[in-house]
Amino acid sequence: MRTLLALGAVVGLAAAGFAQTATYKEPYRPQFHFTPAINWTNDPNGLVYHDGEWHIFYQYNPFGDLWGHMSWGHAVSEDLFRWQHLPVALPEVGEVMAYSGSAVVDHRNTSGFGRGGEPPLIAIYTSRTVTDQTQSIAYSNDRGRTWSRYEGNPVLDVDDPAFRDPKVFWHEGTQRWVMAVVLAEQRKVSLYGSPDLKEWTHLSDFGPEGAHPVRNWECPDLFELPVEGEPGRSKWILQVDSGMGHPWTGSGCQYFVGEFDGVRFTNDNPPETALWLDWGRDFYAAQSYSNVPAEDGRRIVIGWISNWMYARQKPTSPWRGAQSVPRELRLKRFPEGLRLVQQPAREIDSLRGQSILLRDLGIEEANRRIASQGFKGDTLDLQAEIVIGTAIDVGFRVLQGEGEETLVGFTASPAEVYIDRSKSGVVDFHETFAGRHSARLQPSDGRVSVRILVDRSVVEVFAGDGRVAITDRVFPRAASTALSLFAEGGEARVASLQAWKIRSAWH
Repeated sequence: MRTLLALGAVVGLAAAGFAQTATYKEPYRPQFHFTPAINWTNDPNGLVYHDGEWHIFYQYNPFGDLWGHMSWGHAVSEDLFRWQHLPVALPEVGEVMAYSGSAVVDHRNTSGFGRGGEPPLIAIYTSRTVTDQTQSIAYSNDRGRTWSRYEGNPVLDVDDPAFRDPKVFWHEGTQRWVMAVVLAEQRKVSLYGSPDLKEWTHLSDFGPEGAHPVRNWECPDLFELPVEGEPGRSKWILQVDSGMGHPWTGSGCQYFVGEFDGVRFTNDNPPETALWLDWGRDFYAAQSYSNVPAEDGRRIVIGWISNWMYARQKPTSPWRGAQSVPRELRLKRFPEGLRLVQQPAREIDSLRGQSILLRDLGIEEANRRIASQGFKGDTLDLQAEIVIGTAIDVGFRVLQGEGEETLVGFTASPAEVYIDRSKSGVVDFHETFAGRHSARLQPSDGRVSVRILVDRSVVEVFAGDGRVAITDRVFPRAASTALSLFAEGGEARVASLQAWKIRSAWH
């Protein structure tokens, strides 16, 4: 055990030093989205709230800006946006990588790892070798600052080379821990139960259903949500990511709505129904926070903002990869059924700066007001309601400069909201990067609501009061900071537009 801890300390000190030398002013560096100081990151891991801190662990390569040497990076925050980097929590040991997983607070000390009456933090992760993937645990008794691997690892091994990404939660109804973990190449989510996080019993399997392409399933999550506006009614959400299965090609995050009885998850929708958490090309490996206080009551998720089609080629330095803003999920009934809606976590409001407010203006007059007030920027929070009128295409140009623009718009026929990054800046680093990514959205009384987060190289869109989310990376020049509206094929109006500049969470 001393050998493992010593290695972790060495890697941790290196990571701490990297954090001190990064400026967070580099080209394309997001200012209110989480990024490591340097090097590669992908999936968020072990999202857990404990003792006043939000923890984010994440897949991390301590030694370079390409995928490899997978370890758990670590940071904490008191508000989900201002992060403090900590030493690497679970480093690669020999040829055994620490793949994706989750973290829980063992309030009942079922594991026996607690000390002094305080509950331990337990990380549940995949130990990956060249030939095998098994599930392991580690524990911390100092608020996640240092970690010890369980000497009895692995705690679960089914002799499958693509068995990974455990998400664990305490199921009150059966008084045990439940693990959702994927048989990736079979496109199945396996459910296991345990009294102590050490001994696991198989409960059931789900899938393949929904979108199950040739490539794998990854990064499952299973949680319960109340149905908005229906007191006493709730449903279970099984979320799972689809490698190369998204409608716009590449990685994507889908979900199922149904029932979980403590043993088996049952999908309420026809098995071929595919529901997508995000319709952009850069949202994957989403995971929700555990141990959120009951008085808070939110289900908060974070996803990796990238796509395996081109993740290794993105033109950033000295880091590569970013995480989405924390999002609050709700479950709401629509004519087509129960669907998730989402919005940025409310803590983003603490970063708001200069603002502009417009009401009941034509598009041209709105643009004159924006220009006259000199309102522009590359870190923005825009909230708007647009009266579509006779326009066939209406929306915003963000990160606009000479020959560059990212479009966030709505088309009347078909009724769709979209991001178009065809002219967003650097797009030639991969043949599939440039393009338009859309989702169907019916207007309400001839109006469409939209919220747009702009963060230098990230655009996140929440349309229809969060019914549709679209996330895309873009790589414009630093001078491309203009903002304007457009309407084509007819007249449209701005019922309301309130926008804020967002201050850096790193400075």
